[in-house]
Amino acid sequence: MPLTLTVLGTASPHPGPDRPCSGYLVSGGGAEVWVDAGPGTFAALQRHTDPARLTAIWISHLHADHSADLLAAAYAFAFGGMTPPAPVPVYAPQDCARRLAGFFGRPDVDFLKAVFDFRDLYDGHDVRHWNLRLTSRAVVHDTEAYGLRAECQGSVLAYSGDSGPCPALTELATGADLFLCEADIDRHGGGERFRQVHLTPEDAGRVARDARVRELLVTHVGPTLTREAATERAAAACGRPTHAAVEGTVRTF
Repeated sequence: MPLTLTVLGTASPHPGPDRPCSGYLVSGGGAEVWVDAGPGTFAALQRHTDPARLTAIWISHLHADHSADLLAAAYAFAFGGMTPPAPVPVYAPQDCARRLAGFFGRPDVDFLKAVFDFRDLYDGHDVRHWNLRLTSRAVVHDTEAYGLRAECQGSVLAYSGDSGPCPALTELATGADLFLCEADIDRHGGGERFRQVHLTPEDAGRVARDARVRELLVTHVGPTLTREAATERAAAACGRPTHAAVEGTVRTF
């Protein structure tokens, strides 16, 4: 199977009508991986696959707009008739299981083990499911956060997660066929800490240019920008084919 990206949601920092928060389905080599679980993406996921068939779930960081629909999946798997044949591996920053258990008012996480197999991410984490390889790199954000490089039969997808400018992001995206990259903020301001939290469209374009990606796909555009404006600005900085990620888009490469 070729490498396929299905866009489930792109909104930041909250979902809108017909626009869930961050979430994607990455398929290839016999594997199906739900990448980020922003609010609304579990419903969108069901348009494209049976969630019980998921090979794995990968979470870039634990901010709610990237992870909150793990709760919806937990209810579906445990009580909604979508029980997977085995607990689904969940690759996520440490503490993910405890936070999810907190939604249920439970101090322990053992009850989640029937549906989820939590595995902590770390810089350089590398795993293969069938012919799909997933490599994670720590990126700069205001919490523990990772970008993803997915490789299948010579095709490469890179995903920024939420990240400020950093060398690891450029390394992760180097030579990618498709770079799915956030462009959340209009401009930097508010000091060094704020500078490192997110990318402007120009930042996204420069990373794509420096990483020599084949195509840039702009996502996670925040409320101070429009998708159209962010994409145009990123394209000017990138000098390579640049498009906006739109819900329901399916890209195979």
